[in-house]
Amino acid sequence: MEIFIDGIIKAIKMILSGDKEVFDITYTTLQVCLTAILISTVVGIPLGVLLGLNSFPGKKIVLVFVNIGMGLPPVVAGLYITMLLWRSGPLGNLGLLYTTHAIIMAQVLVSLPIIIGLTAAAFQQIDHKMLMQIKALGATGFQRIGLLLRETKLAILAAIMAGLGRVLAEVGAAMMVGGNIKGDTRILTTSMVMEVSKGNFDVAIALSFILMSLAFMITFLLTILQQRKQRV
Repeated sequence: MEIFIDGIIKAIKMILSGDKEVFDITYTTLQVCLTAILISTVVGIPLGVLLGLNSFPGKKIVLVFVNIGMGLPPVVAGLYITMLLWRSGPLGNLGLLYTTHAIIMAQVLVSLPIIIGLTAAAFQQIDHKMLMQIKALGATGFQRIGLLLRETKLAILAAIMAGLGRVLAEVGAAMMVGGNIKGDTRILTTSMVMEVSKGNFDVAIALSFILMSLAFMITFLLTILQQRKQRV
């Protein structure tokens, strides 16, 4: 208990003293996580809508792979991205390995299936009678999608929050593809692992407090948005 309290006190001191390294690590964490979840949202929601609304040969197989992807171990995602970006890999000439771009790619790989899967599930649960009614009213394709997005907005925001939670908590893939380089690819989760390995539990707890605070604030804002839209 004492070491936990020491960690909280150290976190407060780090923040109040303007510790440059902590702010750099926090900024990098926000940069890669928010970029990854933005990409996953922009790509995942349309794909989830297509999967949820349309029937086509092999749809069940696609959904199986999406559901498998929702539980993809981060280290496996890291391995795939490392192989892709390795100097002898297909994208090795881009020099992206051990950069924040590589971390973003790995985080997209673990969060994208979550957003696709939960969005598809939300659209599959839409009442068929509602779909028929919208068609009968003469709604265009874009109007139809807009109406259905408003109908499923709570589930979609929940999908985004789930994806965000995955990327904020991710450590294995980030360590593998980013290398935990000081001042460059070091983020809060990889820093915590490093500090624990060094026996600096107070610093690790301080970093965990900062990470949890970030997760709480972002999730709180998304929840407020979700519930406000529900009242509207």
